[in-house]
Amino acid sequence: MSAEATVRERPSGRPPLVEQYRLMALIRRFEDRATELFHEGVIFGTAHSCVGQEAIAVGAGGVMRETDYLVGHHRSHGHLIAAGADLRRMMAEMFGKRTGYCKGLGGSMHIADLSLQILGCNGIVGAGLPHATGAALTAKLRGASQAVVAFFGDGAAGQGATHEAMNLAATWSLPVVFVCENNQFALSADWWVQRAVEDLAGRAAGYGMPGEIVDGNDVVAVEDAVERALARARDGDGPTFLEMKTFRRMQHSMRANLPDVRDATLVAEWEARDPLPRLERLLRDRGELDDEGLDKLTRGVEGDVEHAISTALADPDADPADLMPAVLAPQRSHLAPAAETERKLGFVAAVRESLELELEADPDVLVIGEDVGRVGGLFRATEGLYERFGAERIRDTPLTESGFVGCGIGAALTGLRPVVELQFSDFAGVAFDQIMNQAAKLRFMMGGAPSIPLVLRMVSGGGIRLGAQHSQSLEALFAHLPGLVVVMPSSPFDAKGLLSAAIQGDNPVVFLEQKQLFFGEPEPVPAERYGIELGVGRIVRAGSDVTVVALGALVPQAVRAARELESAGVSVEVVDPRTLAPLDTGLIAASVAKTGKLVVAHEATRFCGFGSEIAAHVAEQCFWDLDAPVVRVGAPSHPIPYHKDLEAATLPGTAEITAAVRSLAAV
Repeated sequence: MSAEATVRERPSGRPPLVEQYRLMALIRRFEDRATELFHEGVIFGTAHSCVGQEAIAVGAGGVMRETDYLVGHHRSHGHLIAAGADLRRMMAEMFGKRTGYCKGLGGSMHIADLSLQILGCNGIVGAGLPHATGAALTAKLRGASQAVVAFFGDGAAGQGATHEAMNLAATWSLPVVFVCENNQFALSADWWVQRAVEDLAGRAAGYGMPGEIVDGNDVVAVEDAVERALARARDGDGPTFLEMKTFRRMQHSMRANLPDVRDATLVAEWEARDPLPRLERLLRDRGELDDEGLDKLTRGVEGDVEHAISTALADPDADPADLMPAVLAPQRSHLAPAAETERKLGFVAAVRESLELELEADPDVLVIGEDVGRVGGLFRATEGLYERFGAERIRDTPLTESGFVGCGIGAALTGLRPVVELQFSDFAGVAFDQIMNQAAKLRFMMGGAPSIPLVLRMVSGGGIRLGAQHSQSLEALFAHLPGLVVVMPSSPFDAKGLLSAAIQGDNPVVFLEQKQLFFGEPEPVPAERYGIELGVGRIVRAGSDVTVVALGALVPQAVRAARELESAGVSVEVVDPRTLAPLDTGLIAASVAKTGKLVVAHEATRFCGFGSEIAAHVAEQCFWDLDAPVVRVGAPSHPIPYHKDLEAATLPGTAEITAAVRSLAAV
């Protein structure tokens, strides 16, 4: 029954309905003024109005606890205001001011306030829903009575990330309330252009969760539905899908440079269901609002918004000095192992030992990925961890790379230290939005506020005859993305220390483990827990005639080449950057200054490979130290073939490095 059709006692604990009306009016006024300021040229870029949808934000906010997490989307001003966000800081962010929530670096679509448990809004449709599962996982593992309310539009229902998040939340029985604000249109497309069924709530059964259609323009109906769903989540019964039927009265964005193609009859029909006059009528029927009270309330709302605008406009603009510090949190330093050891481990065993020690040392560390549990990982890097630490911390996932990478991001934002395994770096393409637009950018878009201690482990490169889709070396792709730390160890000792440092750090790290290293001879690795500072390379072998900067699996091959060339009277210095982003350019420059000649070697395709970046840096910064052109060693520009002889011929190794050094030694 509609809230208009009944007058009943309001449940205790809920805000007074007059206060709910005031919040809805505040959101409406905020959005109207933002639209006016956009048209006046005060707000630039774009922003998205939620006029017509205020009852959903206010109804949900009215029954959420202060400790509950909120995940928004690109049209989330109302959610933020209902959750208690500061109007001035919101306006300041839209004005591009340093006092904004994100210091002017994120803008309207990316406002977040971690102090209010608002985990962020998102310009990528549907991308925040996997983060909601991560926050819910944090709440579940910590035994907190927290839940997550995740908002998304009907357009997002077509996104793979939405499906993956719901499937993961239901599979793990996570405390999430998925709130679909079905405002009938995506940017311009009617529902029948986007899907075959009108009601989205029917999909819930396919995930194994309840689904409910709610009148999204009735604030009391919204409260009732969200309260039931939150109670279910807190009781450990898992997620709920609420489809809130509503209507976006404005165009898609304040930019409004496109024609409004929505049917005028439909627009008029929904105009008559406007949630504000609807609640006003109810309040008048209950005797809780009259003309005088409404006038006073309206003047108060207008005053609050105008004060926010005037104070925010007077604030200082965004500062260029905030740009670089917002990209990455400072790297941590680590103690070196206490003593040398004769104890030897292979590469995979060193990775496993690092994981075991970090899991043991910090209860916030967990491992997430496909087949990491009872199987022990495709390459056995997690073997035995499931038996020791249990299914809660060594978590097998569905085949949902975007979903579980996004889950890792949400868990990292809320205090855990997830290690997410993608098996092969090739599979990163399935989750690339979560890596490129989420993990890499969220800290920056939030003004440098959050730590995102997330490690993405990926097996990289060829050498074991798995073909083109399981054998790529994509380090240059990851290193090109500001906000990611990219690590590529070349020895068991470094693998253990670098992985421990990555897990203990505060940044998203792509940790690349090259397959050819899995078959190398065991090397001395201390049993104790230690870390190697990220961003610091090492001289693997000292030399004086030619510098070879090698990556990953080509480091031991470069050492072999150096030994062979030593007998010919050529002294080769082998440099291992270990971390590609940030890159230890000082170490490379010092070596080139000593030798005057440089070979860069990696398994990846030579064209646009990471060696090009090293060569360019040396050409710019060390030109007068060079006695000859830089020589690059890499694979040809074709995918890795399946045939073993063709694969072997494709992958560069000792012979190619030796030939490159000889070409320079003769100069």
